[in-house]
Amino acid sequence: QVQLVESGGGLVQTGGSLRLSCAASVPTFSSYAMAWFRQAPGKEREFVAEITRGGGITDYADSVKGRFTISRDNAKNTVYLQMNSLKPEDTAVYYCAARPPYTDYGPWDSWGQGTQVTVSS
Repeated sequence: QVQLVESGGGLVQTGGSLRLSCAASVPTFSSYAMAWFRQAPGKEREFVAEITRGGGITDYADSVKGRFTISRDNAKNTVYLQMNSLKPEDTAVYYCAARPPYTDYGPWDSWGQGTQVTVSS
């Protein structure tokens, strides 16, 4: 499994922006498909966005399409989530996740500790 450490969360007003980062401690970061999930209070964890190993394919939850952008820098072992036009309903703990190496499909088996994002109205 991969050690993942998220950062960049915080408090922002409606309509504001944040960029989350997730640093991975592996020598072959480019071997891992990556994703962001989130969990709001009292709700189940939900998928937000994912990116393939090479970064060529991305996918988003309908609720964030057009507002969030996932990207990765394999030279820095880091995946990002740029969040624009934030809404109060985006308030959640955001988690970074990785699949087993050399797979672009299937379950996510490595998770970070999460970073809190709070959007005030």
